[in-house]
Amino acid sequence: MGERNNVTEFVLLGLTQDPAGQKVLFVMFLLIYIVTMVGNLLIVLMVIASPSLGSPMYFFLACLSFLDIVYSTSISPKLIMDLLCDEKSISFTACMSQLFIEHLFGGTEIVILVAMAYDRYVAICKPLHYLTIMNRKVCIILLGFSWVGGFTHSMIQILFVFNLPFCGPNIIDHFMCDMSPLLGLVCTDTYFIGLTLIANGGAMCIVVFILLIVSYGIILKSLKNYSQEGRRKALSTCSSHIMVVTLFFVPCIFMYARPVYNFSSDKYITVFYTVFTPMLNPLIYTLRNSEMKNSMQKLWCTLLTMDRIRLSCY
Repeated sequence: MGERNNVTEFVLLGLTQDPAGQKVLFVMFLLIYIVTMVGNLLIVLMVIASPSLGSPMYFFLACLSFLDIVYSTSISPKLIMDLLCDEKSISFTACMSQLFIEHLFGGTEIVILVAMAYDRYVAICKPLHYLTIMNRKVCIILLGFSWVGGFTHSMIQILFVFNLPFCGPNIIDHFMCDMSPLLGLVCTDTYFIGLTLIANGGAMCIVVFILLIVSYGIILKSLKNYSQEGRRKALSTCSSHIMVVTLFFVPCIFMYARPVYNFSSDKYITVFYTVFTPMLNPLIYTLRNSEMKNSMQKLWCTLLTMDRIRLSCY
């Protein structure tokens, strides 16, 4: 990194310096990470294995679960291991890698949520044309667009921060590498880069969030033409989507749609959308979706039957 950058690693202060608190958080975050992995993997496997979950809605749900698996894995294992370490450090390269991965999969997830909202709009507002509009080709194009959007967003972030001069302090009052904490360590004026951060991350979150809320407003308004049973089923599906969207976007907007300034509460808010939300997504979708619950029961019964047959053979 030469004269431009004297920093080869960063020191992370983590969530707390209290040893007892670190042990409690270690157990809690480890359990959350296990539940996140199991829940999201279960959704991916169920969508692949169950013919009844072959609609575009479940295709996008499986994609969302896959993104949550990688997104959570880019952050949680490091956070969990650091809670057992006295010195919490991360190399410059590892820091840049974490920054790139978290924004790649976070940005892709944002666009996937838009695709899911569009899928629900077509299903509820244009039910007779649903299979024609939401065909396999359209689903793949929307998925590809999501990855391109996430990659572009992440590349903008990494290109700006990678070439910044880190020439002095290397202590980050956080548990992970992110733009705002890193910009606080740069030994040059970051005003323009801060505006770019707001335009790239904050504006993206605000515009997409407003777009999603408006789309769900249109969907809910159109439900008056449905029967009571149809309204109940559509409301159940849409309310799950709205809960996921709100849990993800509200803290993200707070973090990225403001001038670059580090508050002491930032790392605790970050925990919510990086650790808790990936765990809550599968719980929200499975507990509020009858088709998911039925498929889970069938899969469980099939596994039990196969286990009994295997035991009887012995």
